[in-house]
Amino acid sequence: MADELIRLSAVAVRALLRRGEVTPGDLVEAAIDRIEAIDGTLNALPTRCFDRARTQAATLALRETMLGGLPLVIKDNNEVGGVRSTGGTPIFADRVPAQSDRTVALIEARGGITLAKSNLSELGGANTTNAVFGATRNPWNLALTCGGSSGGSAVALATGQAWLAHGNDLGGSLRIPASFCGVLGLRPGPGRIPRRALVNPFDTLFVDGPMARDVADLALFFDAMVGFDPDDPLSAPSPDGPFLAAAQEPAKPARLAWSTDLGCLPVADEVRTLGEAFAGAMGKAGIAVHHGAPDFRRALPTLLALRGASYLATWEPFLADRRHLFTADVLSDIERGATQSPSALAAAERYRADLYRRVMAFLDMHEILVAPAVTTLPGPVEVMWPREIAGQKLDTYVDWIAITAVTSLLSCPILSLPVGFSADGLPFGVQLIGKPRSEAKLFRAAAWIERHLGLKPAVIEPRGQVPVGGQARGVISPAASPPSTLRTVPLT
Repeated sequence: MADELIRLSAVAVRALLRRGEVTPGDLVEAAIDRIEAIDGTLNALPTRCFDRARTQAATLALRETMLGGLPLVIKDNNEVGGVRSTGGTPIFADRVPAQSDRTVALIEARGGITLAKSNLSELGGANTTNAVFGATRNPWNLALTCGGSSGGSAVALATGQAWLAHGNDLGGSLRIPASFCGVLGLRPGPGRIPRRALVNPFDTLFVDGPMARDVADLALFFDAMVGFDPDDPLSAPSPDGPFLAAAQEPAKPARLAWSTDLGCLPVADEVRTLGEAFAGAMGKAGIAVHHGAPDFRRALPTLLALRGASYLATWEPFLADRRHLFTADVLSDIERGATQSPSALAAAERYRADLYRRVMAFLDMHEILVAPAVTTLPGPVEVMWPREIAGQKLDTYVDWIAITAVTSLLSCPILSLPVGFSADGLPFGVQLIGKPRSEAKLFRAAAWIERHLGLKPAVIEPRGQVPVGGQARGVISPAASPPSTLRTVPLT
């Protein structure tokens, strides 16, 4: 029974809870069994709070809530009351908050049960590894990265260690690991989900969001996360929900725009082939597919300037006595913020406004802009970031995730959806970009694509072999690579 439960969708399990066929406690124990059986291989959930989850389950069994007692995981840069919260950095290695932050408190008030804290990148980046817990491995090939920074959440979902997972995103941290692990992630528009106390509560680049294994589950979790909190000045009610209803009413887009590279970014050959195959499949389905994108050519320097200012605001107070604890990549962001001129920052703000207006005009014509979620396939877990893509040299650790980083500038909802596999059996995902407050429309479109392509992500077993000397351990099953270059995720 436990093995069957972990392979069900969150929506299906919630139905069982509402009918009284299972209890929250049953689900907690099934998830614990799964975590203990496989996570030694993966290192997705290094901080666990099983006794706390059991207590939550006993309490939730007595009342009805939106999630009904679904076990889930929280990324380790959000605070769960009474649970170690490291942020993946030695700076906070021993921190144990007394209370959950407002994002987590809302999720738990609506019936989510926190099983564990998921591993993440160290302060920034898109490879889930850090000096506190080490690397998290990609379950499709244990020698490879799962992406980041919400990598532990994506891996936990893909392998059935939880039914839902929390993440957050500044430059692609929800979308990249979702693509690399064959699950879904939603970067909602700013204000949809109340955020923890931030140094700059008016920031529009950093958002929290849901991750799940299918569109309906993603919408269910989003419903449980949205809301107004007066302590988050950007948050606002969401009268256009419930979003699960939107996901359960698939709607074929009349038109969309496809861009493999946003007109200016290097893209690996296999990603280009997979993306064009996806665009072709949409055209054959009768959708009017436009090939092209607005002009993004100056978007990456703009993102770097704004990211630098944000990192400086957050981390400058720690530099005097803890500078040695920052990674070189994150220090480069902070130093950019400290050394860039006021006119450079002003130019970035002007360009962002111009880009937003161009993209809104473009979406008036094409409804949804679609692009790869990442411009390369997963690389070795030991390599922090690739130094080139398609023969083009990369200068910073943000360059290789530019296709998600620059779209973060838009304050638009963006949904990362798995749509196939590479020739070596690695998942491939795309990001669907809509106008502000169009999450419901994206859910309907993604649900149609999911149904049209026959997508239904399976809970997978860890595959491949950990190299000698690797940190992961446990039983490893052999890989089974899908043979085609565009293939839907296997049905369970």
